[in-house]
Amino acid sequence: MADTKKAFARAGLEALYFIGMHHLARPLFGGVGAILSIHHVRPRRKVAFQPNRGLEVSPRFLDAAIGELRRWKIDVVSLDEMHRRLTERDFKRRFVCFTLDGGYSDHKEWAYSIFKKHDAPFAMFLPTSFADRRGDLWWQVLEAVVAKTDEILMLMNGREQRIECADVAEKERVYAGIYDWLMRRETDDEIRESVRDLAARYHVDIPEICNRECLTWEQLGEIAYDPLVTVGAHSVTFPVLSKIPAARAASELNMSRAVIEGALGNAPAHLAYPFGERDTAGLREFKIASDLGFTTGFTARPGMLYPGHANHLHALPRIALGGKYRNLRQLRVLLSGLPTTLGNGFRRINVS
Repeated sequence: MADTKKAFARAGLEALYFIGMHHLARPLFGGVGAILSIHHVRPRRKVAFQPNRGLEVSPRFLDAAIGELRRWKIDVVSLDEMHRRLTERDFKRRFVCFTLDGGYSDHKEWAYSIFKKHDAPFAMFLPTSFADRRGDLWWQVLEAVVAKTDEILMLMNGREQRIECADVAEKERVYAGIYDWLMRRETDDEIRESVRDLAARYHVDIPEICNRECLTWEQLGEIAYDPLVTVGAHSVTFPVLSKIPAARAASELNMSRAVIEGALGNAPAHLAYPFGERDTAGLREFKIASDLGFTTGFTARPGMLYPGHANHLHALPRIALGGKYRNLRQLRVLLSGLPTTLGNGFRRINVS
C-alpha cells in the first residue's frame, strides 16, 4: 500500500510537470523560498527490504539538484541568510536552504564533497547522543529486527502478539504497522522500551547501529569548521518531544546546544525538532524553542516559505527530499509550491 501511494505521488508530480502546471502555479504558490530536508545521501543499496528508503537521496541526485537550482536562478543560501531575507523582507530572488538531519556518516562521506564542489552552504542538525555513541536509533533497530526474522513475537497492548513477516512485502507491512503502533504510545519511554525488548529478544546490537550509522565528534570537527557548514541543534536523545514533559523537552533542546558548543566551539542558533510532524512538535515546542533563544525552529511539516513566516520563525516548514522524489522534474514541481499548497488545504502558514 505504501509503495502504491508513493507511485501515485510520483505519477502526480510527473503529470503536473508535463502539462506545465508548475509554470502556472509558481507565481501563486511558490513563495519566496524553501527549506529542503534530507536524512541520508548515499548510493542506492541492493538490499530488498528497505522500509526507510524514502529518507534517502543518491549523491548523483543531490549533485544534479544543486546544479539545476542554480540554472533555475534559485539561490542556495545558509540558514542565517534565509533568516535575514525573511526578517528584512529581501525577496528579490527565490532561495532554498539544504538541511541534513541526524549527523549520519554519509553526510561526511558523500554529501559534504558535493556541497563543497558547488560552493553551496548547508546545515547539519545533530542529536548529540548519536555523536556520543549513546544514540538509540530505534526506527533502525526495528528495521534490523524485522529484517532478520520471519516471525516476530511482541508484547502489544498487554498481549503477546505473533506477527508473520516471511517475505519483503510482509516485512514492509509489518514494519509500517509496528512503527505506527509505537508512535501512538503515550510516552517516548514506552516506544524505546518496546524496541529495546525486541532488540534483546532478537539479538540486535543497538550500540553497533549507532556506531555504524553516525559521525563521531572528531569526524564532525573535520567539517564543522567550514564556513559552508551550519551546525544546528536536534536534541540530545531524539525523543518525540510531544510525548515528554515540557521541562524535559526544554532540557533536551538546551543541553543539545550546550553539548555542541562544548564539542565544536559554537552554540547553534538554529534548531530542528526531532521527527517534526504535527503530532510530534506543536505550539508547546515552538514556544519552548523561542523561550530558549533559538533563532529559528524547523519542522517536518511540508510547505514553502512565505513572507508571513517571518512571524513564525520557530515553526518553519520543510520539504523532504527522498525516495518518492527521484528526479529534477519532480523537484521543479515541488518548488512551484502546488503539491504542498494542495496538501495544506491552501493554507500558506501551517502552525496550529
